[in-house]
Amino acid sequence: MTYMTTNNDLSPHIPVGSLTLIRQYAAAAEQMGQLHPEQLKLIYDQNWFNLFVPRSMGGLGLPVPEAVRLQELLAHADGSVGWTVTLCSGANWFVGFMDKSVAADFFSNKQVCLAGSGAASGKAIVTENGYTVNGHWKYATGAPHATAFTANCLIEKNGELLRQKNGSPLIKAFIFRKEEVELQNNWHTTGMKATASHSFGVKDLHVATSRSFIIDPQQAGLPDPVFYFPFQSFAETTLAVNFSGMAFHFMDECKLLFEERIKRHGYAIDEACEMLELLGRTQSKLEDVRQLFYNRLGKAWLNGSLEKQWNTSHADSLNEACRSMVKLARNAVDDLYPYCGMIAAEQGSDINRVWRDFHTASLHTIFTFGCG
Repeated sequence: MTYMTTNNDLSPHIPVGSLTLIRQYAAAAEQMGQLHPEQLKLIYDQNWFNLFVPRSMGGLGLPVPEAVRLQELLAHADGSVGWTVTLCSGANWFVGFMDKSVAADFFSNKQVCLAGSGAASGKAIVTENGYTVNGHWKYATGAPHATAFTANCLIEKNGELLRQKNGSPLIKAFIFRKEEVELQNNWHTTGMKATASHSFGVKDLHVATSRSFIIDPQQAGLPDPVFYFPFQSFAETTLAVNFSGMAFHFMDECKLLFEERIKRHGYAIDEACEMLELLGRTQSKLEDVRQLFYNRLGKAWLNGSLEKQWNTSHADSLNEACRSMVKLARNAVDDLYPYCGMIAAEQGSDINRVWRDFHTASLHTIFTFGCG
């Protein structure tokens, strides 16, 4: 297997051999329906769930451009590992918006991993000293090894939903201890099986006011620039690199498969050229938009992190690059797939697992529109 080695791709936070280890256990992890213990051990050893947590709190405190390069490399090694690290480190990013005493409590665990959902499918009723929460949330990536769960809730007081000044419902996020939630093992998907993105719920759970928070730069309680990065840009940026990483992995598998098929079947020169030229062309196109993405990310981060205030035009430009990269990644995988032969449809093959992971991830609603 090959790995992307473009300038600045390599990170000091990826020890030699770790990407090979991740890929080595990918098939076994899929069979288990969750990350393999060896993969998890590596993640804990490298502290990858805490990419954005400040060093003063035991995290890596990485700037966004460096963190997403790492996430892309992990997704290139294996989609489920990349996705899980991305979603769980993204949830651990919420530390910047939590009550400091609550954050200190939950993040005292060296293996802290928050799983959760962005859907506001819960309701929190205001009480004298906190909230009573009820709700059910889907798609909590990393649920089996999560130490805590976060979830969004509509806020109700005296029988009425509270609203913001613009009239929209007030939504707050909450953090629950693992023992406070009920897990439902219902993640039965075509791909991304090892992300173990199960559902969870709480019933009549009372939580203190301090365990609620609002994910908004104006509510950030820590000074690090990452907590002032626009949430939509943060979400799109971190997820987009998972698509590019998986797409490049798919192309790696295609290269090996094409060369083997050409040799075995003795394709005519024009047929062999068609396969290899398509592969080269799709790689080149995706690499071009990928470089544009990283250029725009670097520019947005450099300008915004200095003032902790993000230029709207830079954010819009970055989001556009995210969507262009996701669109090209989808097109690349779909254009190459018909040339792969029946082995690409065999569930035990590496290329089929990458294909299933990619297309399962592509159903995430963040890129449903605007990437067609």
